[in-house]
Amino acid sequence: MQRQRSTGMVKIAAGIVCALIALLFGLLLLLLIGYETGPVAFLIGMVSATIPVPLYVILVLWIDRYESEPAWMLATAFFWGALVATFVAYLINSTGGAIVSALAGPAAGNTFALVISAPIVEECCKATILFIFFFFKKDEFDGVIDGIVYAALVALGFAMTENVLYYGKAAVHGGADLTVTLFVRGFLAPFSHPLFTSMTGIGLGLARQTRNLAVKLITPVLGLLMAIFMHSIWNGSGAIFGGGVFLLTYIVIMVPAFVILLVVIGIALYREGQLVRKFLLCDLERGMLTRQEYDQLGSIFGRMGSSFNALTQTGMKGWRTRMRFNQMASELAFYRCRVSRGIYSGVTNLNEVENEYIQALSSLLREVRGH
Repeated sequence: MQRQRSTGMVKIAAGIVCALIALLFGLLLLLLIGYETGPVAFLIGMVSATIPVPLYVILVLWIDRYESEPAWMLATAFFWGALVATFVAYLINSTGGAIVSALAGPAAGNTFALVISAPIVEECCKATILFIFFFFKKDEFDGVIDGIVYAALVALGFAMTENVLYYGKAAVHGGADLTVTLFVRGFLAPFSHPLFTSMTGIGLGLARQTRNLAVKLITPVLGLLMAIFMHSIWNGSGAIFGGGVFLLTYIVIMVPAFVILLVVIGIALYREGQLVRKFLLCDLERGMLTRQEYDQLGSIFGRMGSSFNALTQTGMKGWRTRMRFNQMASELAFYRCRVSRGIYSGVTNLNEVENEYIQALSSLLREVRGH
């Protein structure tokens, strides 16, 4: 017990240290941006970049319908992108661009930074936290949906801080430049960074879902390379060929890619519903769950309908109970799935853990039925 308590204190201390370092990186980056743009343009950029972010975050979190991820991991992903990844990428891209500019001229330096350096450095910086979650939080990284959610949050954090710089620079040059930048980055392509980084998340998610060693090794690397490639095409179409090609790239490549991503999300959600039904079937057969409860838990619309009914019939308290019940049922199903695939790091007594899940689910079930 004492050893577990000591380990827990060490983890908390390490987490605090990491958070302070990330905050320092973020503050240093904001100071650099403010120095580059000036205080007024910096404030304009800050406000413009942060206002739409809560809406985008809500849309991303809505995707995770079956098993919501821990709030601390979601927050870590977002702030890694906003504070750490942007700081490291800013330093490396600026340094690389300056070196190429000194050797081959400003135009070459700008092109290098946008088309070569930025895609590689930024996607690798964003991907770092995804690989950390993948290897060290196996119980909270179950598949493609988790990979997309974590990746999208990292990318939204990155894009928010990056937009402070872009909007601030545009504000320096006047209202016309700011309007165009806001339209392109804020309305035309607000999900460009999430789209790119989701390729890495999908690759890691596919690796988690399979037992094939070749797939486990190939898909994460392929996903990261795809993220870099799409990012490079996006940046290069405008930097090298101008606005016309940029718009064509947006219509011909980026819009279809986003639609394909939505299809992948739909397929992954369908798969998660199948897993929930498969691994809760034993609870239906032994009478713990009724047929109606089982069917609702295995369907997105069933879950949404049951939650809505709880809200209208029993108020916020009943709604919260129903949401906890849905979450616990998913956690039990996904735990059984991980055990069936041999993924249970740090767990010594599998039956004991499952019994704890079942007891918690039974308690919530009594509350749900009692309302």
